[in-house]
Amino acid sequence: MQIIETKIPGLVIVAPRIFTDARGYFFESFSEKAFAAAGLPTTFVQDNQSCSEQGTLRGLHFQTAPYVQGKLVRVLSGSIFDVAVDIRPGSATYGQWVGVTLDAITHQMLYVPAGFAHGFYVTSPEAVVSYKCTTPYHPTAESGIRWDDPDVKVAWPLVAGAPLIVSEKDKQWEGLTHVG
Repeated sequence: MQIIETKIPGLVIVAPRIFTDARGYFFESFSEKAFAAAGLPTTFVQDNQSCSEQGTLRGLHFQTAPYVQGKLVRVLSGSIFDVAVDIRPGSATYGQWVGVTLDAITHQMLYVPAGFAHGFYVTSPEAVVSYKCTTPYHPTAESGIRWDDPDVKVAWPLVAGAPLIVSEKDKQWEGLTHVG
């Protein structure tokens, strides 16, 4: 398992070692030993899965204190553009974002630490996304920032001709200036 640093400390890409043969492939999607050695969490308390069609944009979501949540995101089928925005007060990279393509071909994962807003855009005809969480979902702690916040300026790779599908809840989030 390879840990690839991004431009924001703590936000990392996890690239598994994939073994292929005539039967197909095999890889470890989580290893307590490898995660501990990389300084990543080794305890996850909830797994979530979603299936979305092309053009769906989910996010940018986070949970407020004391229920902040880290996520290990991976794609089981299809591909997404996965985004994490640093919303940690006082962080040198506050308001900055990283976007990576996650797909069912490379099997790379993104570890999104607590203190980040997270979202993704489906670039394939359909995508099944799975993510492990470090704390349970708490409805009263649910929050987000607008996917199109002009202060954050995420460069979403919108698919030409695909309708943009955003939930009513996600359309109502305010911008980064309201976080904190």
